[in-house]
Amino acid sequence: MIVFLIGSQNQITSIDGPTLLFLVLSGLATGASWLCYFHALQIGDINKVVPIDKSSTVLTIILALIFLHEGINIYKVIAIIITAGILLMIEKKDLVSISLKR
Repeated sequence: MIVFLIGSQNQITSIDGPTLLFLVLSGLATGASWLCYFHALQIGDINKVVPIDKSSTVLTIILALIFLHEGINIYKVIAIIITAGILLMIEKKDLVSISLKR
């Protein structure tokens, strides 16, 4: 839809086979990811599902550092620190709810 909105539909035929395959696989993986995310929201605690889903950004950064040897910059460090804070908040909520039940 975006291709048609920006007027680039005449360039679709110039996409080679492997690129088109990866585009289709990426779309399928994205759709499956959203289905799994919404299912997890239905059956799980939203306070745990959402931060785990958002931590995928940090996982991507870490995998890119390990396998693609990408450099690290201030934005990547900030993203990792924010995610660490989110994960610590999850743990704190668990500890608070446990102490309140006693």
